[in-house]
Amino acid sequence: MAKTSAIFFPFDLFGSAGAADGAKLLADAFTEMLDDNRREKLPTRAARYQPHVRMRELTFETLPDYETWRQRGRQAARQALRKGEFLLWTAGNHLGVLPVYDELAKLPGKTLVIQFDAHLDIYNLSDCTAELSHGNFLLHCDGPLPALLNIGHRELLLTSEYIERYYQWTCSASELAVDPEPALERVRKACTAADRVFLDLDCDCFDPAYFPALAHPLPFGISPQLLLRFVAAAWSDKVCGVAFSEFDPGRDRNDRSLATLVWLAEWLLLKRYEGA
Repeated sequence: MAKTSAIFFPFDLFGSAGAADGAKLLADAFTEMLDDNRREKLPTRAARYQPHVRMRELTFETLPDYETWRQRGRQAARQALRKGEFLLWTAGNHLGVLPVYDELAKLPGKTLVIQFDAHLDIYNLSDCTAELSHGNFLLHCDGPLPALLNIGHRELLLTSEYIERYYQWTCSASELAVDPEPALERVRKACTAADRVFLDLDCDCFDPAYFPALAHPLPFGISPQLLLRFVAAAWSDKVCGVAFSEFDPGRDRNDRSLATLVWLAEWLLLKRYEGA
């Protein structure tokens, strides 16, 4: 089995300040999980993924670190993707996933990104900055965007004509609340037609009742249970990676959101290496 490259990229400039701490906290929790696995004396399922995981944490401690944030991120993502490794990418804000999009845009074949996000990050409204931010980063991808599906957005203002310039298809949270089955089937078919699939989880896709650690919470989000159904619908050996972003631990309650993400990360590793 190919290695998993778990990269923690605590970047949160230009939106959602505080989310960098979320990436750092997840790096600590991930390290603790791997250390616990090594200390365990009895056989556990973790033995299936533990030998395959390589972890790396990029730091932002100096001005040059920030000046070259995108190049550093792209280099790290490129090394993993071009080696055929499974990329587990944890960013601060959603803008911190842009280096991954940059590199996905350069890969041959048809790449499909399934984006779980409350927002469609193509904002061009009169009160939005035209410069790069976490709310418009898809407009700044270096190369043609891969095919994009959005699941769970709560967008009410952008026109469908504008959205269709950038997204192959979107499914709002209101549509999911009525009946998620058509969207699940659409995801299955789209993944079958793709050469590779990348899952992009912006944590504000969740309803804040389930996931309070959000800088920009919106009501009527999806549940963790429904997210698992969509991951299962998309899952195959074509899935080349998963990204997490927008976890703001300062707003968490009793580590509820942290526990959700750590559990999800380990579940994904087991799913990959047990072939479930």
